[in-house]
Amino acid sequence: MRIDTFKIEEWMNRYCPSAQYDLTTTCIEPLSIRELMTIGGISRPLEIFDTKLTYGYIHGSERLKTAIKNLYTNQNLNNITVTHGGIGANQLVFESILDKGEEVIVFCPTYQQLYSIPKALGANVKLLFLREENGWQPNLSELKKAITYKTKLICINNPNNPTGAVIPDETLRKITDIADSHNIWILSDEVYRGLNMTGNPYSVSIADIYDKGISTGSTSKTYSLPGLRVGWIAAREDLINEINKHREYNTISVSIIDDYYASIALENKEKIAVRNFKIMNEGLQILNDWLNGEVYVKANMPKGGTTALIRYKKEIPSKVLCRNLQEKTGVALLPGETMEMEGTVRIGFCTAKNILQTGLKEFSKFLRTI
Repeated sequence: MRIDTFKIEEWMNRYCPSAQYDLTTTCIEPLSIRELMTIGGISRPLEIFDTKLTYGYIHGSERLKTAIKNLYTNQNLNNITVTHGGIGANQLVFESILDKGEEVIVFCPTYQQLYSIPKALGANVKLLFLREENGWQPNLSELKKAITYKTKLICINNPNNPTGAVIPDETLRKITDIADSHNIWILSDEVYRGLNMTGNPYSVSIADIYDKGISTGSTSKTYSLPGLRVGWIAAREDLINEINKHREYNTISVSIIDDYYASIALENKEKIAVRNFKIMNEGLQILNDWLNGEVYVKANMPKGGTTALIRYKKEIPSKVLCRNLQEKTGVALLPGETMEMEGTVRIGFCTAKNILQTGLKEFSKFLRTI
């Protein structure tokens, strides 16, 4: 299987390790194991030290799957399988339901995996671009026009990376109505679910409101544990059974250690949320103040997630801008070209305050030199 270069990962692997002020991050300041144990009220974690390092629970432990189930309203243990991160979850979905020549509609910008893997599998991919002037919301008229008798799957990402847009629950239901009328699956990458900044932090999940809805999630973003590499899929049972057939070929199990720590995190999600929303709100305020005072950029403020897509008012390719910026200031940003959005950069605002403040200040000074 030939596949396109993963442009975001290629850029970050090349530039982030040497950055002095890394604003490419999509995770809220990660938790340490000690911090997680404190949040979980575990002062003497002897249980994990006595655990034999055998293969883990094949589809995830009952404890972990129960904690995942509690993130939804209409799921049970048979509707869930545990994966190697959210990235593993998405790939398993594509491998399990797509055949060559079928059509996939993807709202863009989004995580490149959502369109590059279907393309590599031989599907015909249609990108529907979200528009800044519409608050980065899906255009349902465009969606209806894009659907043909070959359309097998619609992909959304909610909250959205990189824009920080949140699809309102009523719009999600309209999307499911459109899909249902054509018997189409919907994959919703929900790795930022739980990070809405107004109203209920958790948008409704596509798996809870649509029979052919597939929800993928992970511990990386909302729960500040990207190092665990734990993700999951929630969908109807017959699809989960099919996914598990494919899963046996590439996963066997997630680490028994990761399963243990992920269970603790999800069982204490409210405590983690208090910690994380404090970081998010502080970062969002810093970003908002910077945007209000900077004449060479504009953006719609994110409504959820951990990133913002910033349009800059300079005639320079985004890769050149980001490369020169880092060489001269040590500030790492993600160029919009890696997300099919030239003329923009992505900023992660949930990093350490001093890094965010200094990085944005240096970016402003740099913009005045080009």
